[in-house]
Parts: sequence; C-alpha cells; structure tokens
Amino acid sequence: MHPPRELFKATAPAPWQRAALGANLLGPEGGLGITIFEEMTTLAQQTGAINLGQGFPDEDGPAEIKAAAQAAIAAGANQYAPGKGILELREAVSAHQQRFYGLAPDPQTEVLVTTGATEGIAAALLAFAGPGDDVLTFEPFYDSYGAVIGLSGANHITAPLLAPDFFPDMDALEAAFSGRTRIVLLNNPHNPTGAVFPRDVLERVVELARRHDCLIITDEVYEHLTFGVSHIPVASLPGAAERTITISSAGKTFSFTGWKIGWLSGPRELVSAIRTVKQFLTYSSGTPFQAAIATGLALPDEFYQGISDTLRHKRDILSEGLRAAGFDVFTPQGTYFVNVDTAPLGISDSVDLARRLPALVGVAAIPVPVFCHPQGAERTRSLLRFAFCKKVEVLEEAAARLASLSGKL
Repeated sequence: MHPPRELFKATAPAPWQRAALGANLLGPEGGLGITIFEEMTTLAQQTGAINLGQGFPDEDGPAEIKAAAQAAIAAGANQYAPGKGILELREAVSAHQQRFYGLAPDPQTEVLVTTGATEGIAAALLAFAGPGDDVLTFEPFYDSYGAVIGLSGANHITAPLLAPDFFPDMDALEAAFSGRTRIVLLNNPHNPTGAVFPRDVLERVVELARRHDCLIITDEVYEHLTFGVSHIPVASLPGAAERTITISSAGKTFSFTGWKIGWLSGPRELVSAIRTVKQFLTYSSGTPFQAAIATGLALPDEFYQGISDTLRHKRDILSEGLRAAGFDVFTPQGTYFVNVDTAPLGISDSVDLARRLPALVGVAAIPVPVFCHPQGAERTRSLLRFAFCKKVEVLEEAAARLASLSGKL
C-alpha cells in the first residue's frame, strides 16, 4: 500500500519536510535524500575503507559500567523507569555537577534523564520555540539542531565560527540576536569543529542572552573530552543559571553511545516544561543502563583524566597522517573530531573529495559544508572532518593511508 498522495501535496511544508530541510536532507526539487553519514558509511562498506566519518568509538567503555548494567538486568530493573529518570542517576548527575563545576541542581526537581542528549535537545527546543521565534546557533552546527528547529517551526539563525580556532566573530554574533531570539543553542565543546570556547566568548553569549531575554540551551556532551583547556559550563557563569538548560550524556564520556542515556539540568520551572514534552516522546528509557551510568559518574578523577589523555594521543596520531597527506590541519581543543582544509592540495570541493576518498586511499570522512546553511557551506567549502575516537592501530593504519593521498590525486 502507498500513503495518500495528499500527504505530500500540502501547500505549506509539512513538519517532516521542515525537519528534513533543517538537516539539509531535501534536494533542490524537494526530494528526500539520505544523511551524509549514511552515504559515507555505505561508501566505506563498499570499498573496505576505514570509516572516520561517524563519531562513535570502536571499543567499549569501562568494564565496571558494563558489569553494573548486567547486574541491574539480573536484578530485575527491566521495566519502565520513572518519567524523570531513576533517582540514583538524578542524584549522580547532581553530584557530578557539584564535583566538577560547583553547581548543585536539585535531583528531585532540576534534573531530568533523557534518551540521549539528542532527545533532551529536541524536548527543550519543542518546549520553548515555535513559529515566529528565532533559535540561534553557531555555524557549522550539528545536523539534529537544524532538524528540530525546523520541526518546531522556528527560524534557524546562525553566527559563523571562523578558522583556524573556530571561535565566533563577535560582531556577527551580536548582529544575529534580535527581539525575536527565543533560544541560543550552544554546543561546547563544539562538534564539528573541535573548538572549546573560552570564558570571554561564553560570557558574551550570556550577556547577549540577558539583553534579549532569551533562554540558553547548552549541549555539553564532550565536557570531559578536552585537551589542555578546561571546559566551562555556561550555567556556572554570573547571570546565566536562571535562563540556562545544561545537557549532557553518557555516550561520549563512557563510550557507550548505544545506550542512549542523557540528562539535563536547570531551573525547576524550565525543567518541568521540558519534561511535559519529553514524557510524550519516549516517556522513559534504558532502566538498567541508567543505574550503570550512575556508577560511571562516580568514577575517580583518574578515569576522567585518562580518557582525555588517551583521546589526545589518538588526535595526534591521526593529525600526523593528515599533515603528511598535505592538508592544513586545525588542531582541535576537544571532542572526537579534527578538521582539515583541502585547499593546499588544490581542492576546493570537500563534498566531492569525501565521495572519492574511500576509493582513493581507503578512508572515509565527512565534509563540513553539510553542517551549514548555503552561505556557511560556501565559507567552509574546502573543509573535511575526521573522527579519531577509534583504536590506536586503526588510526595508525588510517594515517598511513592518508599520507599517500597527494600521489593519487
């Protein structure tokens, strides 16, 4: 059976079309495309290439966290969790915020467990943004931001991040705010650029949000994956706490991306509004995994320093191969990702190179323009993103393959 044709003939864009358009999935004729991640993964599989496109680890996280999940399953923690998450995890999130940042959200009313950070972001945007509102992000932006902003009916406004450090142009940032700005959605540490924003940048965002009386939603999933710089939560800055929702998750910190355990914290009335939306998306999820992640959040400081040090080493292995390939490498201060400029090789179209790279040298990457609106895509036209959250031996092989690129172009 086929769906009624009328579903696809509406004069105004349907919600799914707004979401697809926001994530750059609609073609010029309105046809629905696939994500660049799916395209690059398919190419990697067809060619046997090392897939450095998608940002997921290729090895599991700590054994004690896995054991805690197995124990929870064996103990019968297999039914619905409370809609706001099990108390053990909400208390662990609060203790984590206190331990690392001096923040103390009330686990009863100011912490909400979500199905990954992605659901937390979606629920927060859908709770507060709608037609006539502006939602401001930096650009490049993670693709789910554009999709959910489109779904909400709000306008997606961007402020550019500029190479080599990918910090914002402050004049452009200020100009992007207006009386319609309802939400600033801030990703720090930033995907896809790897930037970790310093205090003065974050304080400027808070100042502008206060001036325009808008909310701040901050996606901090890479909070523990920084290299030589400290992560500063926006909610810890003066004047920010009363208007800020802080979102994070277990996937990146603990290398359990498939468990989809996330959380958010913030003022009681904001969290309550988000929970109203969230409970009609998934209601709850991952009961035994929630208990296990509570165990993970209590791991000692040595664990957190260790994951950062290990990832920094992996960054440097891949970066060496990228430099040997002839790329201009922008060394990231955080996240799983390193960006390069293909221009030194005489290449101005990174989308085209990304499609050829798996067959050329057996490595897959993601072109940065797909994380942008058209003007931003032109500005980042020659940039590629590689993920280094893989085993050392995989990265060493990828680096060796990449080093041969210039002789094959």
